[in-house]
Amino acid sequence: MAEPDNASVEAEALDTYRRLLDTRGRIESGELPWSALMDFFTDDAVFMDPAWGRTEGKEDLVDFFDRSMAGLEDWTFPEEFTVVSGHRVVSMWWNRLPGSRSDGTPLQSPGVSILHYAGEGRFSYELDLLNMAEIGELFAESGWTAPATLNFPPRNPNRDPTPPRHAGP
Repeated sequence: MAEPDNASVEAEALDTYRRLLDTRGRIESGELPWSALMDFFTDDAVFMDPAWGRTEGKEDLVDFFDRSMAGLEDWTFPEEFTVVSGHRVVSMWWNRLPGSRSDGTPLQSPGVSILHYAGEGRFSYELDLLNMAEIGELFAESGWTAPATLNFPPRNPNRDPTPPRHAGP
């Protein structure tokens, strides 16, 4: 069977990512748990989070999605833009806290995700990048305090960003 051309892979990857965003919106509204994102990842996917580090495989990812987002229920993550190139999806989004600054602008900090599309409506890799120092400054500026339900990341997370072998270049 011939490999699909880049245009069809890109269209499929973008469609899958848009469906992931729709699901993320349902999660942010409280309709679904964060673990619902697992529907968009392969069973052996790798997820790299700047605070939690590397998480691999379905069972650990399901736990990670729910544990890492507990206590952040009042945050939203609006998408700014998405770029697709071959099997890669690059997304710029916001970590948005409730409320706004005195000038009316949102209390937010940028984040970037790089995903590898594995086909069949699933991603095999995600690397999230954000400036944790800026997030800390945002906490101070906003007065946001962590609720009792917040889970803290491991003290020494695995920071190996190597994609799974099948993730391609």
